[in-house]
This record gives sequence, C-alpha cells and structure tokens, in this order.
Amino acid sequence: MHGDSAAKGFWNLLSGTERSALTALGSARDFRPGATMCHEGEPATHLYVLVSGWVKILSVTAEGQERVHALRGNGDVVGEMAGEISGEMAGHRTATLQAVDPVHALIVRYDRFNTFLDGNPHAARAYRRAITQRLRDTVAQLSRQSVTSGAQRLALHLLELAERHGTEADGVVDVIMPLSQEELASLAGASRATVTRAFGNWRKRGIVRTAPKHVTITDLASLRQIANYRD
Repeated sequence: MHGDSAAKGFWNLLSGTERSALTALGSARDFRPGATMCHEGEPATHLYVLVSGWVKILSVTAEGQERVHALRGNGDVVGEMAGEISGEMAGHRTATLQAVDPVHALIVRYDRFNTFLDGNPHAARAYRRAITQRLRDTVAQLSRQSVTSGAQRLALHLLELAERHGTEADGVVDVIMPLSQEELASLAGASRATVTRAFGNWRKRGIVRTAPKHVTITDLASLRQIANYRD
C-alpha cells in the first residue's frame, strides 16, 4: 500500500478550521442504506462531500441493467462533475448516486464550493490532488480493461479498496465490503461467475477469507502478483 495523501479523500485532507468553514457553507444530511441521493439526468446544483459511508456511482442500461462505475467514500467529493461539464448534459447529473450503507454527507452548492476553494489555497490544493488521483485511477482502469482478465481486475479493485478503506495489521488487511459479488463483477467488468470462481480459488490458496460484506486479505503479495499491482 502506498502513502499517497490523495487516497485519504478530500475531506480528510482538510484542517479543522477548513472543515468548519466548508460546513458553514453547506448543509449536512444523512442517507439510509439503499437511498438514492440523486438520479442520472436530473438538474444539478450541488455536490456531496462524503464525511462517512459508502456511495456507489451507477447508471442503468437501455436493457434495464444496473452498471456500477465506481465506489466512493472516505472523504471523497462526488457529484462535482455535473457542475463542470458543458454541452447537452450541462447542469445535469451524469450518473446516479446511491448510498451503500449509512452515509453522512455535506451538501454544498457549486458556487459556494468554488468560493471556498478560492479563499482557501490549502483546501484548493487538496482538492486538486484528490481529483487528479481519481482521474489517474480512471485512465488506468480504462487502459487495463482490454489487457487484463476479469480476475486480475477484481484483484486490483480489492487492493484499491484495501488501500483506501482497509484496516491492516501484521500484513493482513480487513476490508468491509460494501458491494455484492454481482456489483463487484460490474465494477471489475467481469461476469459474476468469474468473481465467484476467483474468490473460490483465492480462498483455497489462502489468499483471502470471505464473509458477508467482509473480505480479509491474508496474502497481499500473492494478490498483488495476480493483479500485477504497482505501488
């Protein structure tokens, strides 16, 4: 696991004073598990700062199938892209945001958030670092889609989740897994059967232990080798 500060999420990079200032510009709201925070295509006026909890970013295909594009949490900012794009989708949500577990979020209007960044250089740098890291992750994910197997991509996603949200002790990492196997398959661009086979294989080899909504990585080196992971 590397120590990139951007992996901590924007909110966690702010000082106490900056958090208080940003909180004063927005409104706090709690979302229950499964609650839809916003819908793809609807008008957008604000973004969400995820103080705690997990959110999945998804869309629904023309066939009615749900596709999970990303998982956010740990201080991430979500819903910010709708305030930046131009053209036909300007001012509208580009994806649906759904709470995976109890979410506590700070809701801030785009104009107020930009004003906050303009007046707080340290916060602006933290935001740029977090967004830049996210863009790098997205580019890397797209580039490996055609040259890796579903099992490799699954392994990489597990490592990324472990890095951002896992608890490590003595080389073993516990990860609270907020997605079902079907959702993990969608995120990794693999079939559910591939995910089931991969977990079964890794359990037999002593690489992971699994339980409902929980994965323990017991052999990080082997999982990194499977994913061809680079720190």
